[in-house]
Amino acid sequence: MSRQDAIIIGGGHNGLVCAFYLARKGLKVRVLERRGIVGGAAVTEEFYPGFRNSVASYTVSLLQPKVIADMRLHERGLRIVERPISNFLPLEDDGYLKLGGGLERTQAEFKRFSDRDALALPAYYDALEGVADVLRDLALRIPPNAGGGVSELLRAASQGRRIAGLSLPAQRDILDLFVKSARNFLDGWFESAPVKAAFGFDAVVGNYASPDTPGSAYVLLHHVFGEVNGKKGAWGHAIGGMGAITQAMRAACEEAGVAIEVESPVEKVLVDNGRAVGVHVEGGVEHFASVIAANVGPGLLYRKMIDPGDLSDDFRHRMKGFRAGSGTFRMNVALSALPNFTALPGEGEHHRSGIIIAPTLDYMDRAFTDARAFGWSKQPIVEMLIPSTVDDSLAPPGGHVASLFCQQFAPVLPDGRSWDDEREAAADHIIARVEAHAPGFAASVVGRQILSPLDLERTFGLVGGDIMHGHMALDQLWAARPILGHGNYRGPIKGLYMCGAGSHPGGGVTGAPGHNAAQAILADRGLAKSLFGWG
Repeated sequence: MSRQDAIIIGGGHNGLVCAFYLARKGLKVRVLERRGIVGGAAVTEEFYPGFRNSVASYTVSLLQPKVIADMRLHERGLRIVERPISNFLPLEDDGYLKLGGGLERTQAEFKRFSDRDALALPAYYDALEGVADVLRDLALRIPPNAGGGVSELLRAASQGRRIAGLSLPAQRDILDLFVKSARNFLDGWFESAPVKAAFGFDAVVGNYASPDTPGSAYVLLHHVFGEVNGKKGAWGHAIGGMGAITQAMRAACEEAGVAIEVESPVEKVLVDNGRAVGVHVEGGVEHFASVIAANVGPGLLYRKMIDPGDLSDDFRHRMKGFRAGSGTFRMNVALSALPNFTALPGEGEHHRSGIIIAPTLDYMDRAFTDARAFGWSKQPIVEMLIPSTVDDSLAPPGGHVASLFCQQFAPVLPDGRSWDDEREAAADHIIARVEAHAPGFAASVVGRQILSPLDLERTFGLVGGDIMHGHMALDQLWAARPILGHGNYRGPIKGLYMCGAGSHPGGGVTGAPGHNAAQAILADRGLAKSLFGWG
């Protein structure tokens, strides 16, 4: 048995961020991680002899600059390399489209498909950037809590002032992005199918939905409000993989005095007289603290780690309706050679970008329809990154590693089937999809690691394989994430807090939920500002 000021359940990146800020204010903090390595889904591991990769989370953009600076991650060795272009899309007719590399380059690409789309691009970027700036401003703010009285109304007014101060066209853009489908939103800007696909892909990443689903335009926006090395909207690779981020975070935490224990899976949150007082770890060890902060998804926390009798009937009912399951299937492959694409033969900058196999919005819609009916799509959506093209620490000489991030795979298969029985067939199907665009790819695969939705849940605690810890839908965002009345990181039990992606601002390797939860905790202890500041 041990006692400290705060216990963090889960050593993923948000848990480490939360622990750091608490320890920096003098709290005695202990992080309990179920796996043998900290980092949660942001880890680098050897998955085949001699080949290492970011086995789950795989790319950088959304990590908050404030978190990077406060934890001194760059000083601890973190280096992020920006992609030369954002994405490369092989198309159905053996053509291709490149996105990124600057406005003029992208306009020239778009002009091959539509003069009108090339002309529309600057205004489109301006519209998205205007809304993205609002999201960046809100990302490190604690949402107002419904039913919290005058102080919360003032907080709501403070945060709403930024939106109210926007021009009418910008306010219309915000409304469109929050309620429209990705297709409807993009149809208002562009006419070319490849151009709409290039932008629409972001709307289905980690989102088990069609681009025709109302609200899917917001998910598109969520993926563009990040930055790399000060460049807004850019994406990059952490040298050494995503584990380089979380290992630097671990060093920052330990320097601040945080105690970190791996192979310590928390089974239950201990509650006494309506207050969280500690946790029970598998094997019988118990730790006690006045603060329990959970860096696990709401589904896992409230359905498995807390006695139902410690929650109100209404809260249990609401949490039963909390939706999770991102439709994600993840693979890592060891390669003997780079893929050679029919659309663009030979080695080039496209190998250092996101390679997107999803040539039209209709293709994405069919993938979702297939997944709903059969469990996985006949023509799956695949994003491939080959980080070894910029980071030779990941593979032996002449070899490469590729991340295959695949969408529209049902969290639970229909007809009682199990992912344990179908994961290999699904993996073969994904390899074949890449092979169709890059003949010889299948023969170059010398090893592979498969993470079906069920594997993601078992390995990383992602309920339904949900990389976002819960759907990024309008009813599960901002002050309603995970549910209205508990959107300010404070759980329904005194002393219980949420510091993971199931709270505002949601999924991605951001560090924002961990940062904000720490400020809420510190405010409750009188160690941080409590109204318009952090708390």
